Amino acid sequence: MALSRLAEAFAAEIRNHDWSDAPWRADRAGHDRSNDSNRVGQQFQLPPDETATVRLNVMWVTAQVLAYMDPNFDVYEFAEAAGVNTRTPSGRERSGHIRAGLRTLNGQYCRPGTWHPPAGAF
Repeated sequence: MALSRLAEAFAAEIRNHDWSDAPWRADRAGHDRSNDSNRVGQQFQLPPDETATVRLNVMWVTAQVLAYMDPNFDVYEFAEAAGVNTRTPSGRERSGHIRAGLRTLNGQYCRPGTWHPPAGAF
């Protein structure tokens, strides 16, 4: 199933951003260290595995809202579009940790900012 236009746009922004120095600087959308005149030193750059963890968390926060609002939302498709690895270590199948990162209660996605399921129709 194709992502919604909104989900595609969020995924493109997540994928495009250089997350390797995210803990040390607040920056505009589209930050790219390779052409940044205000870059901090190499000692302030996350290793690739930690950068991937930041990207994963950003994807989950965004996916929580999209999953709540779009009944056709596919978290795996979104994660892959955002540049997040969705496969198990063997690479043969999708990892359950991708879906497990979203808050659900009784099979429903929780309202953004809460641990509560939707109350009736959205």
